[in-house]
Amino acid sequence: MEVIEVPAIAGALLFRPAPYRDERGFFSRTFDRDVVKSAGLDPDAFVQDSISRSRRGVVRGMHVRSGRGEAKLVRCSYGAVLDVVVDLRPGSPTYRNRETFDLTGDNQVTVYVPAGCAHGFQALTEPADVSYRIDRAHDPSEDVAIRFDDPELDIPWPLPVTLVSERDQAALSLVLATARLT
Repeated sequence: MEVIEVPAIAGALLFRPAPYRDERGFFSRTFDRDVVKSAGLDPDAFVQDSISRSRRGVVRGMHVRSGRGEAKLVRCSYGAVLDVVVDLRPGSPTYRNRETFDLTGDNQVTVYVPAGCAHGFQALTEPADVSYRIDRAHDPSEDVAIRFDDPELDIPWPLPVTLVSERDQAALSLVLATARLT
């Protein structure tokens, strides 16, 4: 498994596995404790695994947590998504930078999203399953949602947005969300 630094987002990493493919399909290691540790992360810090299934065109995000934030490993386990990370850490050298990633069930690439960064994605297939490994138990009182279509973020969603949750429809502007995080 190859570990790649993401220059646009300080501390963000890509974990690129080498799936074994044959006539049956493929086999891929999606988490390797030793590789995670060699990348400078504590593999034991991750306490929760979750999965979402989305229909083509759905946008989930942009989400971030207040307080200590939350770090996560994100992977598309089936289908394809455009994954987006925005650095909202005021002291970061990449503050307010945005980066997008093509995550697919075929490439099994995992993105490490540092605490303090907003995260979201758009499903490009019907369906798209996204797996999350999170370093903190969920506390809904710390949830902050930023409008997926905020002009300051200027996220290039590749498909027309077909559906967002009620929470994301009522999300804050980037300016208001950033104020809530500090």
